[in-house]
Amino acid sequence: MNHPIYLNLVSLIFGVFGMCFVAWLFSEDRRVIPWRVIIWGIGLQLVLGAAVFLFPLTRVFLDWFNNLLNVVFEAADRGARFVFGNAIVPDPNNPPDVALGYIFAFRALPTVIFFSGLMALLDNLGLIKPVVNFFGEIFYRTMRLSGAEALSGSANIFVGIEAAIVVKPFLAKMTRSELCAILACCFGTAASSVLAIYVSFLRPVFPNILGHLVSASIIAIPACFVLSKIMVPEVDKPLTMGGIPKEADFKDADQNDDNDDKLEAVGGELMKRTSPLDAAILGALDGVKMSVSIAAVLILILGLVYLLDALFAGLAMLPVLGAVFQYVTLDNITGVLFYPLTLMTGVSWDDSWQAAVIVGSRLFKTAIPAYGALAAAAQAGEISDRTVLIVSYALSGFAHVASVGIFVGGTIALIPSRRKEISELGWKAMFIGTLACMMIASIAGFMDTGNPSILGIPAEEAAAIVEPAPDAPANTSEAAIPPDASNQTEPTNSIGEDTEPN
Repeated sequence: MNHPIYLNLVSLIFGVFGMCFVAWLFSEDRRVIPWRVIIWGIGLQLVLGAAVFLFPLTRVFLDWFNNLLNVVFEAADRGARFVFGNAIVPDPNNPPDVALGYIFAFRALPTVIFFSGLMALLDNLGLIKPVVNFFGEIFYRTMRLSGAEALSGSANIFVGIEAAIVVKPFLAKMTRSELCAILACCFGTAASSVLAIYVSFLRPVFPNILGHLVSASIIAIPACFVLSKIMVPEVDKPLTMGGIPKEADFKDADQNDDNDDKLEAVGGELMKRTSPLDAAILGALDGVKMSVSIAAVLILILGLVYLLDALFAGLAMLPVLGAVFQYVTLDNITGVLFYPLTLMTGVSWDDSWQAAVIVGSRLFKTAIPAYGALAAAAQAGEISDRTVLIVSYALSGFAHVASVGIFVGGTIALIPSRRKEISELGWKAMFIGTLACMMIASIAGFMDTGNPSILGIPAEEAAAIVEPAPDAPANTSEAAIPPDASNQTEPTNSIGEDTEPN
């Protein structure tokens, strides 16, 4: 172990249990403490974390799974290369004479389109539902959640707001606590379709990042349930307290559905069962909408952030207060807000401020720029492997302002009769999702042994990877997207921002 052992204890005591205490401070009824949910929820996180970090066989499986999914991303690159050409999407085995560098719009967004279509295809073939039902049963039987919220929560491993569609017939009659839990799971996890963007940033310094992001989505579900049930405790009796809803339950609950044809979620909408090819095409088209939304929100948010920072820069020129505003930027403001929570996760003191700035930047900029800044800091050798690991988990959810409109608006569209209540719960759910991301980051910090293989780095190469890059940016808020590991030497585009509508 190349870090002090007390940091692991900080991660457990102040990170895992500390996040529960923070949630309790903001609880709607501090007299109601869901001990069963807390004990089993934290226990599940520790078991899942131990399986990922401590068991060699699990790491072997994680490496295999990571390599398998890397083939999927290579397939996405192959399609994008045909459309945009080898100069924009270079072939590792046949690099172009002139490489244009990593251009976000042409390298990251096409993967979202491909992955969205692939997930729709797998769902149509019936390969996703058994996994969702498996985890739903675990969450229901251990934490004694309602069947509907357990099923919807487990669906968040793969999708975002579409998880609410899974239990659409029950939404209108759900309790306030159930609705908050479903929303919190949306904020605390990342849809599989955007994982490719994060992977493209971190793969050069964190080869196993994809497997860890998948495990983070699984571990985050019990974390969201624990914190949600503390902050908005269950005081009513849910309709589906008897177990995971079966197909007959859905038919009985949906009183307005006069169509006997089986419906399924395709491209985020309920429609009649389609052929596998139809599902894949509709999923890809949904990925196009998502990619355009990502690009649009990035342009808007980064422009607004630039204007705000320009305002602070102008105030810094004032004769009296200028000295104060020289240090006031949006990144520094959010860094201060997130500094206590970041320390609680168990990052080292030396890395704590930089880690807090990166984690805090997600609040307004979303996670894409934050992952870009994290990759740049890691390549420059400015932060340790432990910090890279912890922050990677802390950034893995959709807990940012841009997602409030997406999740709240999407849920209201499904049950307009609960509009006022959902609007009130939206900001609470985002806060719960934020705490859940910090909690699973603490789980990663507690389980971290300092073994480079956790990141997927061979021991003999670990020292070389942390060598500072000569031209790496010093400011994480201006970090460039890391160049493609296989064939680029100079990034020509410094877009590192994110927005991830699910």
